[in-house]
Amino acid sequence: MIEPMVRQRVRIRFSKQGNLRFLGHHDFVRLVERLFRRAGVRAALSQGYHPKPRLAFPAALAVGIEGRDEVMEVELADSMPVDELLDRLNSQAEEGLVFHSAEWMPAGSRKARAGGMVYRIAVPPQRKASVQQKVAAILTSTSYPVLRRHKGKTVDIRPLIDDLALDGDELVMRLRIGDRGSIGPREILEELDLADLESQGAVLTRSEVELVS
Repeated sequence: MIEPMVRQRVRIRFSKQGNLRFLGHHDFVRLVERLFRRAGVRAALSQGYHPKPRLAFPAALAVGIEGRDEVMEVELADSMPVDELLDRLNSQAEEGLVFHSAEWMPAGSRKARAGGMVYRIAVPPQRKASVQQKVAAILTSTSYPVLRRHKGKTVDIRPLIDDLALDGDELVMRLRIGDRGSIGPREILEELDLADLESQGAVLTRSEVELVS
């Protein structure tokens, strides 16, 4: 009699930086699958004709954006101390990928769901005054409709913004995910006339993924 595969879910926090930020989400998932195999960490497989490792990312990272505190959940077929798990993964990880923490999740607990995100990007000193004015205009408004060009419809983005602020030389964008959808950091940059920053060498970074409890 074949023993059923053990499935234990672990939540892992990691960073994805450097050239890895140019890797699309699906390619990154395949990279992680290969990494697990090299590290000798057995992921539980999905059922069906084409079983795949059971990996889940509550918030996929867009191409070109670095992530300092990303989240993945994996169902594993083996149990081991989290320190050993992290050591195995980091020993095989590509440059720019670092696994920071891991937590075994109780049976029956909810899967990770993102409720908000924090993004950061450096702003040139000579543009900070203009940015501050535009930030104030958004935050003091009760509604802020914008046209989403790729979808051709107008959306009120104000309920999707928790906060915008200049912190030293960085613009910090705290954005919300909810029943009304979400907004991307590049949409905010466009509204602040900062859409050119990345092409000038600034790196857009997601510094936090906030999970819904």
